[in-house]
Formats: sequence, structure tokens, C-alpha cells
Amino acid sequence: MDTNALMMPVELDVRVFDELDRLFGTSDLVTPQAVLDELEKLAADSNGEEGVAASVGSDLATRHCSVVETDASYADDALVELADRGEVDYVVTNDRPLRTRLLDGGCPVVGVRGRNTLAVTAP
Repeated sequence: MDTNALMMPVELDVRVFDELDRLFGTSDLVTPQAVLDELEKLAADSNGEEGVAASVGSDLATRHCSVVETDASYADDALVELADRGEVDYVVTNDRPLRTRLLDGGCPVVGVRGRNTLAVTAP
């Protein structure tokens, strides 16, 4: 789960975890510590909707995801590292550059399609 994926419920009105259940059924979700760090920084430094979305995203991550350590301190690099190591089956993100990196590396990406639905893009 990427930072922007965890912020989707507030920013895009997407029920991320319901959508993931629809796509995959019950699954074990993970997020790198770098994503939590980014969410906490955004929550502390941002006002308005972005700050609220980051705070909600942090809460959702701690409730629904296992937090994993990586060598990377930058969230996008941490997600690519997990994909490269084969520790994730897919990554949930709407970040275009990250999406391209993941697809080029052979990792499926889940992102928003339409108004508030998630869909899988295979490499």
C-alpha cells in the first residue's frame, strides 16, 4: 500500500479495503515503514484535506496492514524493493512514475479506475 492509496478514502472517496476484498478476497496487506513515516509527516505538516487524509491513512495502515522494514527510506523505493524481492503480489498506488517502475519490473499495480473503483493492471 502506497501513501496515496492509504489517502484515497478521504481524497477520492474510494473504499480501498472493500475494493481490495472485491478484487482479491481476504488478503494479507503490507506497507513499508517509509510509507507510514511519509503519512505521519504529511499529517503533521499539512493543513486541510491533505492533513486529514494522511492522518486517516496512517490509522488505516496500522489497523489493516502489517508494517515491514526495508533498506529504502523513500516510500516509492521501499515499495519497489518489496516488489523486486517478491514479497508482494501487487502494489496499490495512483502514482504514475511509481506505477511505471513497478510495471517495468513485472509487478501488477492496483489503481483507481473510473470514479471510485479499483482495477488491476498487469505488466
